[in-house]
Amino acid sequence: MKNTILTISSILFFVLFTNAQKVKFEEYDLDNGLHVILHQDNSAPVVTVNVMYHVGAKDEEDGKTGMAHFYEHLLFTGTKNIERGMWSEIQSARGGTGNANTDWDRTNYYQTYPSNELKLALWMESERMLHPIIDQKAVNTQNEVVKEEKRQRMDNAPYGKLIYGDVYQYIFDKHNYGRPMIGYIKDLDAAKLEEFQAFYDKWYMPNNAVLVVAGDFEKNEAKTWIKDYFASIPKRQAPERVKIVEPERTEEKRVVEYDSNIQLPLIGMAFKTPSFKERDAKVLDVISTILSNGKSSRLYKKLVDDKKLALQAFSFSRPLEDYSVYLIGSIIAQGATNDQILKEIDEEIEKLQTELISDEDLQKVRNKFENQFVASNSSVQGIAASLARYYLLGGNTNQINKELEIINSITKEEIREVAIKYLAKDRRVIMDYLPESQKKESK
Repeated sequence: MKNTILTISSILFFVLFTNAQKVKFEEYDLDNGLHVILHQDNSAPVVTVNVMYHVGAKDEEDGKTGMAHFYEHLLFTGTKNIERGMWSEIQSARGGTGNANTDWDRTNYYQTYPSNELKLALWMESERMLHPIIDQKAVNTQNEVVKEEKRQRMDNAPYGKLIYGDVYQYIFDKHNYGRPMIGYIKDLDAAKLEEFQAFYDKWYMPNNAVLVVAGDFEKNEAKTWIKDYFASIPKRQAPERVKIVEPERTEEKRVVEYDSNIQLPLIGMAFKTPSFKERDAKVLDVISTILSNGKSSRLYKKLVDDKKLALQAFSFSRPLEDYSVYLIGSIIAQGATNDQILKEIDEEIEKLQTELISDEDLQKVRNKFENQFVASNSSVQGIAASLARYYLLGGNTNQINKELEIINSITKEEIREVAIKYLAKDRRVIMDYLPESQKKESK
């Protein structure tokens, strides 16, 4: 009887929790194809404006890489009506902040202000969409900024090639996900001004973007300003997208990558996995949590705590539009070897492939995802980014309200099946990520 009461209580808690966490929104299209999403939350006097463009590193042409990330920087230069170098000054003077980020699938710009500055934020984003400064001076300036960012974040960062995806070249033989997200500096150096301008003309248009307003605002007022500032921006012919099909790997591959910024080696295994839109991708997120999310996870407990073979154990998925990347790895403790770690990781994967996880472990995973959901939606800035992503890349804005439902519907049997399907040895790339000094020693 006690167990029955506890079960009913758990169900009621889940129903109340998910209902309380529903993200309400309204969405519509302007005549020029710009998709608009409004999420009104008047609980705090702040508002975020987020514009996401459906263009990323995968959309670049051979020999012209780096353009998508370059624009993340270039479009802060100024516009026809915002003086060069004044973008950030205007923001800070009006109590706002802003930034941008790029990946292989999209480029995202966002600003957060006190709610009485929504009109300013909308006008600035419309200026960025319609009147950006794209001249040789801006290109030269931002080229140096991009080079410095590459030096800091990748060239001089420990394990930077792994963190920022440079090693994806070993996972993808055909798809553009195998190219560095930041591109090749030699391509940016060789690019002519008209090529930068052509990239903007090809991708930066209202019918290739989504505008999200989230936070404290009045809908009718916001809709009026959105119409005033964005409706007159011309719609253009959207470029055709050619989906590159990456063949399934049928044989294990082992590669070596050297890093001059590390002293301790890392052993990793990488898998090409489904698009983040697919259910199996969510199951892999659950598997990742079981293996390495927190100090009680299987790999951490085994490799770090019990056997002292590693200083760190990790696994994570990088969710992308066409395919995702799933990584499992460990930073090796002094005296341990790569193959020792590999053997232990293989044992844990085999357990997932042959045994059902316990009810207790499954519930722990669900609890962690509930916490993550709350954290990601704890700010209007986070909600705005999620709404934009689910619409633009996922094709369903309301997916923001389905994530927990999907996670909580995943069964122990599914976890075993997905582990068998995607974590097979003949589908993986084993990566020995070593200090540069070991390269010299091996010669």
